[in-house]
Amino acid sequence: MFTKIIVPVDISTLDKGADIFRKAASLLDEGGKIILLHVVEEVPSYLAIDMPADLIANATDEAQDKLVKLRDDTGIDAEIELRSGPPAREILACAKERGADLIIIASHRPDFSNYLLGSTADRVVRHAVCSVLVRR
Repeated sequence: MFTKIIVPVDISTLDKGADIFRKAASLLDEGGKIILLHVVEEVPSYLAIDMPADLIANATDEAQDKLVKLRDDTGIDAEIELRSGPPAREILACAKERGADLIIIASHRPDFSNYLLGSTADRVVRHAVCSVLVRR
């Protein structure tokens, strides 16, 4: 069905990440590739002054460890990619750069704040140039 699937995982909700990772494996063509992606959000400079200098590095290391554990626990072959920046922008950039034909993203139930600001999944769906599967 699909030859290159981007699976963005929020490590704070790893159970949803595992669910969409398994779904990606079921939709992948033989010889295809899954990219497990985590985006570490940047801290605004006016806040970064009061934070430990290694905060982002620690967050990146933690994300790497959790994604490797997820990959190992499921036994599903995948490449791991870490990025920093606004999540929707980085997910879309990864999909474009990698030539993905599907993004599978987890979503939470929308609440009022989603109608004012929009969630990451909403932004990815609106701006992706490939197919997007949103899993609740």
